[in-house]
Amino acid sequence: MFSFLISLAALVAGYLLYGRFVEKVFGPDPSRKTPAITKADGVDFIAMPSWKVFMIQFLNIAGTGPIFGAIMGAKFGPSSYLWIVFGCIFAGAVHDYFTGMLSIRGGGASLPDIVGQYLGKTTRTVMLVFSMILLLLVGTVFVYSPALILGDIAGDGTRTSIMIWVAVIFGYYIIATLLPVDKLIGKVYPVFAFALLFMAAALMVGLFVKWPAIPEVWDGLGNMGGDLGLADQPIFPCLFITIACGAISGFHATQSPLMARCVENEKLGRPIFYGSMITEGIVALVWAAVSSYFFYAGGAQEVGSTLSAAAPTVVTKVSSGWLGLFGGILAILGVVAAPITSGDTAFRSARLIIADFAGIQQKSIRNRLFICIPMFLAASLLLWYNVADENGFNVIWRYFGWANQTLAVFALWAATSCLARRKGSLAYLITLLPAVFMTAVCTTYICIAKIGFNMPGDWNFAIGAVAIVASFVLFFWWKINYDKNAR
Repeated sequence: MFSFLISLAALVAGYLLYGRFVEKVFGPDPSRKTPAITKADGVDFIAMPSWKVFMIQFLNIAGTGPIFGAIMGAKFGPSSYLWIVFGCIFAGAVHDYFTGMLSIRGGGASLPDIVGQYLGKTTRTVMLVFSMILLLLVGTVFVYSPALILGDIAGDGTRTSIMIWVAVIFGYYIIATLLPVDKLIGKVYPVFAFALLFMAAALMVGLFVKWPAIPEVWDGLGNMGGDLGLADQPIFPCLFITIACGAISGFHATQSPLMARCVENEKLGRPIFYGSMITEGIVALVWAAVSSYFFYAGGAQEVGSTLSAAAPTVVTKVSSGWLGLFGGILAILGVVAAPITSGDTAFRSARLIIADFAGIQQKSIRNRLFICIPMFLAASLLLWYNVADENGFNVIWRYFGWANQTLAVFALWAATSCLARRKGSLAYLITLLPAVFMTAVCTTYICIAKIGFNMPGDWNFAIGAVAIVASFVLFFWWKINYDKNAR
């Protein structure tokens, strides 16, 4: 538990100290009018109170990511604490802050436009395709996973029951994607965000009361999950792909521009973008500690479960076992409502990315439908594959995990390119270092993973080292040429 307490304090200190440093590097201007004011359209560009924007941003980027990812990542052992803390402070929160603030400075620009501005037009087109694929995967995954749970709760989990819930959730997505952001999202999301935060706070109290003898960081940082099915998964890079939303996630780069269109003042960027990521890290940290108790300190037996339980089962068993009936209700909100809210903003973000790329204004419902109809048809095909093939969900999820972190790589390199254009400044180091590290993670994973090139797992460090060296060499080669041409 001492590792948990130290990690918790580190996240808070990271926001207060490093978050302020990152803000100073960017240099927000409180006198500059934001897109919420200059481009107000009553649909996507709408100024909203900062507390509401924070709650929506938090729920948009969270979903079940900091819960499920932390549960699966905790199987590796206390090394998960270090990744959540260092990843969140120095990578994830920096990533979210810069994508949000660059969007504000770019007039509410979507991720492909941000990347295109700093990495070139070709990369912009690549990012458009890559972002759309990722967002469709997110929308599909977050239709099917809550439908499975609801099917078990309301019926017998039959294919018919699941398909009914898929249709209901998908219908909600269509409505939420088309409506102005303040009509549904602005009213409902803060409530769900509060429920998610309350559940994490209640579980934290439970941890303090129980004070379980869970593994500590000083007990070792190796892979402790050999008996939990992780014997063939090296910590590098698998831990860094497994715990994404609680440390760094490329999906966030598609969500921050949504709220960048609702921020009233640039000075609010740190609490909204950096702060919501730190908050998500705290949620992930709580679930990592709870899961460590579940897997390594007799917690599974206490709540009447087994060590082989899937992440959703861990959530429902622990929440109801520790918090009673009220905890069970919160668990349902966590594993059902949270992914649904991430799914609908994924489709909304996809609509805006296409609209920005094609230059289609979105005030007209007709224009919104023009984009949404083919988008939802494509998602329907993915859903059909999910249901028709019993392994479809698992296959899509594995590709989503890698694509998610790869998207973060593009966003970090775009921010690095932006900072590197400042003459005589080393500010670019705050994004360069996480960009290089995540490049190595994603490159190594796709090389050794079964969904990739399936190379031997013991090549992981060699592949990672080559990726790091190559990243530094290519960056400084570009930097030298850029500085030479800028004279």
